[in-house]
Amino acid sequence: MSLDAGTDDVDSTAAVGAALPPRRRGRRPAGEDTRGAILVAARDEFSERGFDGASIRSVARRADVDPGLVRHYFRTKSDLFAAGIVPSGVDPADVVARLAAGGVDGLGARLLAAVLGVWGQDGGVALRVAFAGMTSGEVQAQALSGYVGRQVFARIGRLLPPPDQQLRVSLVASQVAGVLLARHVLRLEPLASMPDEEVVGLVGPTLDRYLTGPLAT
Repeated sequence: MSLDAGTDDVDSTAAVGAALPPRRRGRRPAGEDTRGAILVAARDEFSERGFDGASIRSVARRADVDPGLVRHYFRTKSDLFAAGIVPSGVDPADVVARLAAGGVDGLGARLLAAVLGVWGQDGGVALRVAFAGMTSGEVQAQALSGYVGRQVFARIGRLLPPPDQQLRVSLVASQVAGVLLARHVLRLEPLASMPDEEVVGLVGPTLDRYLTGPLAT
């Protein structure tokens, strides 16, 4: 699956860009959220052009900053992509810490509720960007899976007793990813329009079983 812009689209974009006033160079004035503006621009670029079609320079142009400023915050396009997959204002580490504070009992349902809330707050835009990147190349797939694995599922795995932590976490991850894919990418009904609490009521017990219940051999 590729969302790369065609040649005609690139030409038309360049023409529009040439008609715009010169963009501001260097840092934004004090008080502006430069990093946040770059991430918003990155999400739009990756969504419209795909991973291969977007670039540090195109993100800088959309954010109205110098490309060097983008590299100040994000060393590579992969770093920018991985950070941009998370909806604005959300820190995955903080979310997982709050979930873990409640213990393992009911953790699967709480995790799903949190994930649905985070990825649904922008209508699934960030998730569709992430999916487009995952399917367009190995580098971006590794960037995305590595980021989510470190920030979310590795932390959950540390709450579980041995010896099956990795298996249990991978089962949970596959189920959560499938629900998100069905709701926001494939948009399968009635799951796509079902209220979050109903989805949690249906799928949450399965996640809790994956985390703490017996696993069939």
